[in-house]
Amino acid sequence: MNGFAILILAVLVAEFVLSALSSILNLRALSPALPAEFSGVFDADRYARSQEYTRTGTRFDMLRSTVNLAVVLVWWQAGGFAWLDTALRGAGFGPIVTGLLYMGALGLGSMVLGLPFRIYSTFVIEQRFGFNRTTVATFVADLFKGMALMALLGGIVLGAVLVFFEWTGALAWLWCWLAVTAFMLAVQFVAPQWIMPLFNKFTPLEAGELREAILGYARSARFPVKDIFVVDGSRRSSKANAFFAGFGRNKRIGLYDTLVKDYTVPELTAVVAHEVGHYKKRHIVQGIAMQVAYTGMLFFVMSFVLQERGLFDAFYMQEMSTYAGLVFFGLLFTPVDMALSLLVNAVSRRNEFQADAFAAGTTGSSGALITALKKLSADSLTNLTPHPLHVVLHYSHPPVLRRIEALRHLSDGAAPQTPGQP
Repeated sequence: MNGFAILILAVLVAEFVLSALSSILNLRALSPALPAEFSGVFDADRYARSQEYTRTGTRFDMLRSTVNLAVVLVWWQAGGFAWLDTALRGAGFGPIVTGLLYMGALGLGSMVLGLPFRIYSTFVIEQRFGFNRTTVATFVADLFKGMALMALLGGIVLGAVLVFFEWTGALAWLWCWLAVTAFMLAVQFVAPQWIMPLFNKFTPLEAGELREAILGYARSARFPVKDIFVVDGSRRSSKANAFFAGFGRNKRIGLYDTLVKDYTVPELTAVVAHEVGHYKKRHIVQGIAMQVAYTGMLFFVMSFVLQERGLFDAFYMQEMSTYAGLVFFGLLFTPVDMALSLLVNAVSRRNEFQADAFAAGTTGSSGALITALKKLSADSLTNLTPHPLHVVLHYSHPPVLRRIEALRHLSDGAAPQTPGQP
């Protein structure tokens, strides 16, 4: 094994060990005593069930991670990457088509490997805890729609990257950056109208007290939105959710039908206010800017690494190629990617605090949002006492108790501030 192989192996194993450690600590952090804040929201049975849900999901994720790592290592050491490359090159296609087939085959293999876990998670674990409402027909339809979208959109992006690296020389990374950035921005505009409806039905919220309350709030917050949509989330899960997507005329606030059905008008208005807060605080633009910067850095570094013969030798490759180099670079880049994900999650958790504060300030009270957060936690069997390491590694939202604590701090009349991260 050369230096690249040793480094990549060490990185993969270290990432696995760190994730396993955080999962073990997270299980040990489960508290048998219900936090006083949730008295009256969780009864003893529901709290015990939420902890069992956490245990079951965590152990399942650890098993999935173990299998995935084992398969990658076996495929690598058996020369699978090199074998697939040789087989596809023998078909006589050019580097672009061969690259698309190579990446497509690896992607299909990854999907097939993950399919049993996805099936078990949906139809066994989620079913056992009362969340699953996905039928086999819906599951299969989602699977094939997702594959079709990945083949179409992923194929376009990957094809452009391969073309630029093959034909534009030293500035290939810049052309790739510009092209991928343009693609990401285009998706932000078209996804709400063309992509998201492929998976869910968006129905304008019917006239009534809730619609008037939300649109009235939007006017008071100077948030231009044409409509509020109810999303048929209950087709797949009983869990509730809300989201904001899109820009310009394609802005959409989506409320899951499970949310509309079980929550009060003040609670739903507070949830919408939180989503509006993300827009008004420019969190969405901030996220896109971070993604654009990350993409540029990624392609710039990649342009140098793809020229290293040792990287291909580490995977027993006879020939160097851009498409195989993309795969190997992804493995090599794991520690940097993980470090950046920690930063992104930290920023995201800060943004959630800010959106909560915005909602409390513009609705005049934090009470409705607090009750909504409590009900959401109870309905989804949320882990109320996650370990700090697990939060740092995996949470894009702060633990719900921290959010409630921050909201109570605001309602007590203290000066607004951004709470520290866990």
